[in-house]
Amino acid sequence: MAPFGVRNGDLHCEGLPAETIALAVGTPTFVYSTEAIRDRYRQLTDALKDCPFRVHYSMKANGNRAIVTLLRELGSGVDVVSGGELARALRAGFRGPDIVLGGVGKTAVELREALRAGVKLINVESRAELFLLDAIAGELGVVAPVGLRVNPDVVIANAHEYIATGARGHKFGIEHGEALVVAREAIALRHVQLVALDMHVGSQLATLDPYRDGLARLMDLARQVRAAGAGLKYLDIGGGLPVVYQDGDQEPDLAGYGALVSRAIRELGVELIVEPGRFFAGVSGVLLTRVLYRKESGGKQYVIVDAGMNDLLRPSHYDAYHRIDAARPSGKRVRADVVGPVCETGDFLALDRDVDDVAPGDLVVVHGAGAYGYVMSSNYNARPRAAEVMVDGNQYAVVTRRESYDDLMRLELEDPHWRDA
Repeated sequence: MAPFGVRNGDLHCEGLPAETIALAVGTPTFVYSTEAIRDRYRQLTDALKDCPFRVHYSMKANGNRAIVTLLRELGSGVDVVSGGELARALRAGFRGPDIVLGGVGKTAVELREALRAGVKLINVESRAELFLLDAIAGELGVVAPVGLRVNPDVVIANAHEYIATGARGHKFGIEHGEALVVAREAIALRHVQLVALDMHVGSQLATLDPYRDGLARLMDLARQVRAAGAGLKYLDIGGGLPVVYQDGDQEPDLAGYGALVSRAIRELGVELIVEPGRFFAGVSGVLLTRVLYRKESGGKQYVIVDAGMNDLLRPSHYDAYHRIDAARPSGKRVRADVVGPVCETGDFLALDRDVDDVAPGDLVVVHGAGAYGYVMSSNYNARPRAAEVMVDGNQYAVVTRRESYDDLMRLELEDPHWRDA
């Protein structure tokens, strides 16, 4: 059974009508399918069964505790990119060896927190970070397990330039031509141990070519790094597996992906680390939103809903496409802009889209909203953030309550203490 599909005239989330959840919890609300996440996890792990590997879910896609706890129970580790994500991972029950820390701008505080937590790996992205980490590890009397994130200089065709990360000139990683020099410096340091090489070539990779090209460069570098004296244990190839947002998008060739990476891992004799985020969370979630008004202006039709760019930023920020359906389709269609209540022209979920001819009060379902939805949401226009709900068969639970007006102001001090400079 598809996690989100129309049955008996109503769009269901697994065994529950979307309208049932919306009436009970309100809107806007993100809804996640446990079965979809379990199924994606099974698909990926089956594809990688021919080599030693560990999945480390990329928490930046969706850090909801219910989702990361489910993935921990399935056997996943996590990839975190901030001290806050590290704290969330530890709170969700992950141990240090389950955690990989990445990120281009780690602070000294975050590096100390990672070392104290005993993380499996810290993926370093610059020489300056490497030397800072060595100094901090020396202060703490530990040896830091280090991977070098290498920019493999692979040019790819993404849906948007902001999700390409592996080409020359991007802020991420160490340039491929400098990586061996930095590796030799790492080997010479007393308080770091170079145990991994890492790459991330981008998101929504439509073909295996970027992995093939990036792996070839990373494997060649791995041989040189080993010859220089490093005891490599891991090869981290990041995430990037695509999900289907609209007709024409392709599911990833997991069999081909598994065969490609397994050959490389067996040849090098290391453990594979993969860091999918969107692949698990993206199509596992929807956003429920209620129609507030219908409006015509300048010869255009507008559907005004109660979810805006502060709830789902991707359409405005990435020009991203999300399929939008009525929870109770009538069969009638209209070409319209689907927009939110935020006081910005850029506040939209869809522009000039053929959608259900909905009326005020109707429930609308925005598909593919499980990744980079709630985690990128904000309180712009003093709008409380949405609720999050998890569905498992015929049951659901609120896993993040809707913010209140008091939540918006709870950190503000009514009587701040003024100090002299």
